[in-house]
Parts: sequence; structure tokens; C-alpha cells
Amino acid sequence: MILLTPEIRAALRANDIARIAAQADGKREPDPLPVVKLFNPMGAATWLASELDEDGDTLFGLADLGFGCPELGSFSLSEIESVRLPGGLGIERDLYFEARFPLSAYAEAARIAGRITEAEALLATAARARDVLTARNPEIPPTPDG
Repeated sequence: MILLTPEIRAALRANDIARIAAQADGKREPDPLPVVKLFNPMGAATWLASELDEDGDTLFGLADLGFGCPELGSFSLSEIESVRLPGGLGIERDLYFEARFPLSAYAEAARIAGRITEAEALLATAARARDVLTARNPEIPPTPDG
């Protein structure tokens, strides 16, 4: 399976470029929606990526290797693509994933749940909490819905 289609690559790059531009202009960094969800079909590892570096390999997002402590950070697409599982399987892209919340909401919900989750109520609560923090601290970017 091709993990990143040209359209997904373009969306990931656009988010990275927007972050770099915000940094250069001294503005708040955007809090984009995750663009792609990758997962181990035989295990607990899951990645939500929101950005792709200009090197075409370094993704940024939320990584959960199944140890109960998901983290925001960078990870290598080529390393993920190189994983070989029993039966000739590899890491797959969730064809039905559609992000409804910014990456920060997924990260907060994952911190609470101990894993990446798509539980709507938990994600909505995490997004609302982010919006309350944004109202109190203008340094924190608001969610797209807030």
C-alpha cells in the first residue's frame, strides 16, 4: 500500500509550510488537523501525521507505539514503510480516517486515554479545553472550530 498519495503529501507539506511561515512572521503556529492515520494492522502502533518536512521523509504528528504514552514529535516515513510484519503485511493507511479536530485535541485525548483515540466525546472535550486555554492565553492558537 502506498502510505502517502500525492494529495496527502501536498496537504502535509502545506501544513509544514504554514508552520514555517508563521514562525518567520512571529505569529502563532497553526494547530492543523491530522492529514493521515497510519497503523500496524497486527499491533497497537498508530501515527497521526499533520506535517511533512521538505526532505520528504520526516513527518510530524502524534505517535503511539502501544506502550501507553503517545507523544507529539517527528518520525521517519521510510522507517515506517520498511516495517515488515508476518504474512508479508506492512504498516497501512486508514482509508476512512477523517480528522475532525486539531492535532492538539488528539494529543490531549491520547494523553488522557493512554492511546490515540477517535472517541468523539473525549476529543470534543479536549478541543473545548484548548479553546478555554486559548481565551485565557492568546499565545495558544485556537482550534479551527473555536
